[in-house]
Amino acid sequence: MPDGTVLAFDFGEKRIGVATGETLLGSAHPLTTIHAESNDDRMAAIGRLIDEWRPVQLVVGLPTHADGTPHVMTRLATKFGERLQRRFHLPVAYADERLTSLDAEALLRETGRNSRAAKPLLDAVAAQLILQTWFESPSHVTPAQPAA
Repeated sequence: MPDGTVLAFDFGEKRIGVATGETLLGSAHPLTTIHAESNDDRMAAIGRLIDEWRPVQLVVGLPTHADGTPHVMTRLATKFGERLQRRFHLPVAYADERLTSLDAEALLRETGRNSRAAKPLLDAVAAQLILQTWFESPSHVTPAQPAA
């Protein structure tokens, strides 16, 4: 993988958390949360981020059951990653996102933010944790097999 910026996404049906990081540094930072009703609006917002950050890699959080088996959101996140790859012609990898939302809530609580104040940051922090997981994995996760 070339050195450069990576954008990571915590995909949700209502919101998409976004984080950024640099391959050379291997550290992730929350960026924003996309609140858009339509897929076209979501992809347009992502396109603007890609134009601004010029990433060399995209990472999508891959939700699974606690035991690692796929569920409905696994398939939706995989489809989202496939759409990103087709539209932006950038490599897309997937990273295990089990418990990232809970970890993000705990991290925000540690900074003294109550749940109401932390809500707008939650998805971006979850994306940060997804990206950090990907950076720290011994071999970056390759595209997942969609749920059957």
